[in-house]
Amino acid sequence: MRGETLPIVSVIGLGYIGLPTAAIIARSGMQVHGVDVSQDVVDTINRGEIHIEEVDLDGLVQGVVQRGLLKASTEVAPADVFVIAVPTPFAKDGKHTPDISYVLEAARNVARVLKQGDVIILESTSPVGTTVQMRDMIAAERPDLAMPGLTHGTPDVAIAYCPERVLPGRILEELTHNDRSIGGITPRCARKALAFYKRFVRGTCVTTDAASAEMTKLVENAYRDVNIAFANELSIVSDAMGLDVWEVIRLANRHPRVNILTPGPGVGGHCIAVDPWFIVNGAPEQTPLIRTARGVNDAKIHHVIAQANALVEAHPQAKVACLGLAFKANIDDFRESPARLVAATLARKFGDRIHIVEPYAAKLPIEFTDTGAQLIDIDTALEDCDVMVVLVDHDIFKSVPLAERAAKQVYDTRGIWPDQPRAIAEPAIEDMRKAG
Repeated sequence: MRGETLPIVSVIGLGYIGLPTAAIIARSGMQVHGVDVSQDVVDTINRGEIHIEEVDLDGLVQGVVQRGLLKASTEVAPADVFVIAVPTPFAKDGKHTPDISYVLEAARNVARVLKQGDVIILESTSPVGTTVQMRDMIAAERPDLAMPGLTHGTPDVAIAYCPERVLPGRILEELTHNDRSIGGITPRCARKALAFYKRFVRGTCVTTDAASAEMTKLVENAYRDVNIAFANELSIVSDAMGLDVWEVIRLANRHPRVNILTPGPGVGGHCIAVDPWFIVNGAPEQTPLIRTARGVNDAKIHHVIAQANALVEAHPQAKVACLGLAFKANIDDFRESPARLVAATLARKFGDRIHIVEPYAAKLPIEFTDTGAQLIDIDTALEDCDVMVVLVDHDIFKSVPLAERAAKQVYDTRGIWPDQPRAIAEPAIEDMRKAG
């Protein structure tokens, strides 16, 4: 609207979601103050550069920084809208318990600079009830401000929950065009947050209560996890029966009401591999299916390790190339990556026979230290390695023609080379049977 004063926005957490979100908001013309605990991240962004890999993000960040619309620091400053996008990892108790301490710490820092009329929006994937816990903590920090749901009158601030739903490699497009579920502590809070998101989101924005929005995010990823578990279990069954799982799925999906997903070496990333446990933690007696799916997908990693191990042992003089470390194709995100675990396990056992091909890594992760494994490119792998374990379906791997790999012993966990002669490691299957 002409002459309208745009809100000043603070985005707390400048990682895989926070930085693209801050850049998208700044592109819409709003002044954005980004906050991160890492001075290196802050300095990188203030130079107009990025510390993560994402399509078109570098140019966008450079542009909004040059225009003075995005600045970063390690301290939360006063703003009109605060968007919290910090991690919600597992607690270190071995029980997949959600750790919301980063959310509460971010909210505590926001509370120090809050003023009447401000809007606080949590975007971090969180267990049900986190937004209310955040509200209660802010209320304790700022008793001078009336909080939504805790006052009979008009609250001084609005608090809402609005999770992202994006695909790495398409984050900028999906932040703009995907629908959003906006859950307020009260309907008034939801409307305040809705007005903010409508400034830069072209998808449909639907308002609801905070708990429903929190659960929606978890359900979306648990749904994916359950369906991937079916595909992964089917791949293990197919191995045991000597079948080509990719052919089985291709034929089954010709049914008009069947759409089996693609199996892989497990499930990774900080969403699908993590979020279902937040539901299980909240209702342990009511979630046998979700818990089982998590178990199937974790077990698939060990199945792949067993298969790959048997293939490597069957070729004791061969050099081995593990293709990929990322949790999905064409990104540099290695969080919770099954490919990373498989490759590191092989490296610890077979040492310098193992070579890693990961085009999105400048160096190997810390767990490869002292294993003897080396980071090489795909051309070197095709020249020097006789055994290849495909763990990630990066486009550069898909582009390798059969002529360059026909003579290789290949274990393809992603089905990117359907014309490749199969190298099924049958001893691994028998080992798994013996192990129960």
